[in-house]
Amino acid sequence: MNNFFLVILDGVGIGETPDADEYGDKGSNTLAHIANAVGGLNLPNLAKLGLGNIDNIVGLIRNSKPLASYGKLKEISNGKDSTTGHWELAGLHVTLDFSYFPNGFPDSIINKFIKLTGCKGVLGNKAASGTEIIKELGDEHIKKGYPIVYTSADSVFQIAAHEDIIPLEELYEICRITREKVLDYPLNVGRVIARPFIGESGKYSRTTNRKDFSLPPPSETLLDILYKNDIDTIAIGKINDLFNYRGIKVQEKTKSNIEGCKKLLEYSSKAKNSFIFANLVDFDVYFGHRNDPVGFAIALKEFDDFLPEFLGRLDESDSLIITADHGNDPTTPSTDHSREYVPLLYFIKNQEGKDLYIRETFSDVGKTIADFFKVENSLKGKSFLMTLLN
Repeated sequence: MNNFFLVILDGVGIGETPDADEYGDKGSNTLAHIANAVGGLNLPNLAKLGLGNIDNIVGLIRNSKPLASYGKLKEISNGKDSTTGHWELAGLHVTLDFSYFPNGFPDSIINKFIKLTGCKGVLGNKAASGTEIIKELGDEHIKKGYPIVYTSADSVFQIAAHEDIIPLEELYEICRITREKVLDYPLNVGRVIARPFIGESGKYSRTTNRKDFSLPPPSETLLDILYKNDIDTIAIGKINDLFNYRGIKVQEKTKSNIEGCKKLLEYSSKAKNSFIFANLVDFDVYFGHRNDPVGFAIALKEFDDFLPEFLGRLDESDSLIITADHGNDPTTPSTDHSREYVPLLYFIKNQEGKDLYIRETFSDVGKTIADFFKVENSLKGKSFLMTLLN
């Protein structure tokens, strides 16, 4: 039905980039290290597509006749977070200098936050793991009612609160004020993230009611270009937040990989002449950031099991790219993202797969999709569409 599906496996990297050492990520390889940790990955459908042809991954054989074209993408933008990764995939080379606060936020920002949000104080104000900081400060939060503010190696201002202490809509409003009024120019913080949790002392757990408040992309992305050319743009999951809802005709909110996959099946049956852009976030949130290679492997197998039904619904006029936005190696001491290549699998039904080698920028994906829909554009990158059609 002349649809293009772009599916992002959030955090699924495939080996350190040449500049990984500059980011503290020398030696990272999300997929290979997960495979080593669990004694080999059992992903027969991804292997058929050609995932094992990209790198040596225990459990994945090299396929002499892969069903998809294969390669890997190198990020050219500075950073290793979801915002830069997705924006570059959508055709931008991100030169924006994001604001980072590895030692916590300065008093000027915190005081402004307290004044404008009406909060009486904050807890935390440091770089931390989200699950660990609610263990550490959850009890004090319950007692005082102050939100827990923290950051990470990414450009983020995260606000955690128990849903019984700061109700969701109140937490979201605090985040909106922070996005619009606290972190205003010249600050460029990529995302303000609401991190609600529930439970009691010693048993706190984050909920799926997370909400991101992102900076808008600094210039036109693939979504903007397709939208103004009357191509239906359908965003599934985290995509909506990362692009600040811009250039998106249909917004589909999801809270898990399962929900995201259900939406992909739905649109594979009903969409026509559409771009369907989906993010499957569980790999990153629940397993990469929590250093859980076993859980990561299980989530990859669940996605692999989903593929036959999904691929079976596509026809020869459809295209599918499966890739990622960054790495998140769960076997390293860090719980942060990792600067890695990401896998590239391009599937067209009944078309022989080819080697796409190493692409010099994530933006080759956006350029290729723009060419698929035959729209004029000035996106970065080099299209590989003709390579596949010749």
